Amino acid sequence: MANITPPKNIKLLNPGTIIIGIIIIAVVVFLGTSFYIVDQAEQAVITRFGKYLTTTGPGLHYKLPFGIDKTYIVNVRSVQTEEFGYRTVRGGRSSSYTGDINMATMLTGDLNMVVIEWVIQYRVVDPFAWTFNVQEKTRTIQDISRSVINMLVGDRAIMDIMGVQRSTIESEAQDYMNESFRSYGLGIQVIAVKLQNTDPPAGVQEAFDDVNKAIQDRNRLINEGQQAYNEQIPRTSGEADQMIQVAEGYAKERVNRATGDVARFNSVLDEYRHAPDITKRRLYYEMIEDVFKDDKGTAIIDRSFDNFLPLMNLGNSSAAGGR
Repeated sequence: MANITPPKNIKLLNPGTIIIGIIIIAVVVFLGTSFYIVDQAEQAVITRFGKYLTTTGPGLHYKLPFGIDKTYIVNVRSVQTEEFGYRTVRGGRSSSYTGDINMATMLTGDLNMVVIEWVIQYRVVDPFAWTFNVQEKTRTIQDISRSVINMLVGDRAIMDIMGVQRSTIESEAQDYMNESFRSYGLGIQVIAVKLQNTDPPAGVQEAFDDVNKAIQDRNRLINEGQQAYNEQIPRTSGEADQMIQVAEGYAKERVNRATGDVARFNSVLDEYRHAPDITKRRLYYEMIEDVFKDDKGTAIIDRSFDNFLPLMNLGNSSAAGGR
């Protein structure tokens, strides 16, 4: 066998150099696999030999190198969004969307079809559960959310879904979804459910528009009637209260006057019982005085007076003959 000798221009590496290179590579790998940085909005789930070890917060941390400890970074601050019935193709001011009619079409409680688009917003609250408990996270969120909305829509009439029950559906959907996600150990919490659009299918859209217009007209007429009622009833009530107060005042006045007349009559009666002649004479004078209190130029002469002829001012045209 022939001996193979290396060319003279190729130099063999020094074993010391090789060892130093290996040490440098080992140090780089050690440093690169021993430290990790967690952002302010994140938490890190650490496993050792595949078994959960701990969860760390923001900052620079040390772990065992060479894959002994593995790090799973989870964002726990950002709000994540899942859309149903549509997809946002491009965001910003000129946003564009594409629909998913199969996911959006549902059957209502009164056996009508309705197209519903909604969005849920959630945040990771348990990094360990989010990392390890469920493999198909997005699919699980979609299935549970669609099941909950289907259940709530199937319990209501279509006009309620498109009108007064929207906020109720959103609130109940959030509660049901959170309960389901907790039972599955998904490690998330739904913070908002928003119904974007609730429309009938395209084939009956015009008929529903007519119904909605009729409902709006009815509500407008009801509001106008209520407004007229609110204007008329308080005014009529005020006028009625005023008339009642006037009548009560008049009644009190009549009662007080009658009470005063009775008291005056009783006092006169008491005087009459003590001195009838004097009382009759005083009453007669008071009556005569009251009768002639506003009369001018009248002379009163005693008809039984016959001693001499009374002299009167004949120039006074207002003077009257004697009685």
